[in-house]
Amino acid sequence: MPPDSIPYSILDLSPIIAGGDAAQSFRNTLDLAQHAERLGYKRYWLAEHHGMPGIASAATSVVLSHVAQGTERIRVGAGGIMLPNHSPLVIAEQFGTLESLYPGRIDLGLGRAPGSDQKTAKALRRSLDSSPDAFPRDVVELQNYFQPPPDYEGIRAVPGDGLDIPIWILGSSLFGAQLAAALGLPYAFASHFAPGHLTQAMQVYRNQFSASTRHDRPYFMPALNVVAADTDEEAELLASSMQQAFVNLVTRGPMPLPAPVQNYAQSLSPTEIQIVNQTLMYSAVGSRDTVADAIARFIELTGADELMITAHIYDQEARKRSVEIAAEILRELPVAARA
Repeated sequence: MPPDSIPYSILDLSPIIAGGDAAQSFRNTLDLAQHAERLGYKRYWLAEHHGMPGIASAATSVVLSHVAQGTERIRVGAGGIMLPNHSPLVIAEQFGTLESLYPGRIDLGLGRAPGSDQKTAKALRRSLDSSPDAFPRDVVELQNYFQPPPDYEGIRAVPGDGLDIPIWILGSSLFGAQLAAALGLPYAFASHFAPGHLTQAMQVYRNQFSASTRHDRPYFMPALNVVAADTDEEAELLASSMQQAFVNLVTRGPMPLPAPVQNYAQSLSPTEIQIVNQTLMYSAVGSRDTVADAIARFIELTGADELMITAHIYDQEARKRSVEIAAEILRELPVAARA
């Protein structure tokens, strides 16, 4: 990567396609991660979701180990672990294990959403009782487990303590922005599906940032849906899978990722059009030139320090081609476009 290029990374949900299964998804995830490594992507993140027929990355730390085992240099991380589902000590041990196996390559992004419906969340946690302060307390507790001994309140994370594992705060609202700023941590924003608070959240994060021992300045990474192909028409067809997935999620419930459909937008009701337009507001869909223009405008809007791209694309080879086109664009993006 040229020294003045913006770093670029991938968020993958290890999608289960209609007619496929989780085993196929994991093969595709590793294949895409290896492809991304060759293309100069900095990070490959997977997200924790539960009870979702179209998402295979529920046991996130296990899938991360699968990806890290099959790659050599790319950073591998959680984008993220939904910390309220877990004991901070368990996550410290899991990611301490990953860092011990793959030193210098593991990231830990933390979110406070359940990553599931309420019924599934209760099955995970057994209790949904929590205070607004629980997540910040858990983040601080987790940070302390990674510190060298002496013990944190008489408890040690083994493996875990003394390991330098970067922690990120993830968010889609002002809460995460404020927490990341207060703790002096890097902040990743889920603008690929929750665009409403993007502008305000990034302003709050930057304005309120307090330097920490690890970070002396804010570091902001927003997410953008990217579906790139050789022509605008092909990309629009590929993007119909992602559009169907979000419409289904709101109107019918979660389902496996559907195959693309010609002229899908023309079949939508006004309510469904609103779902697509609002949820997928920050998307770059089209040929190389079309996507290059959209990426440049998004980076100019956000002043991103790093760009996280994601997209649900049904066909594996088309997905690999899309991340290849995106990498070509980001390597060549003029510095002025992100000043």
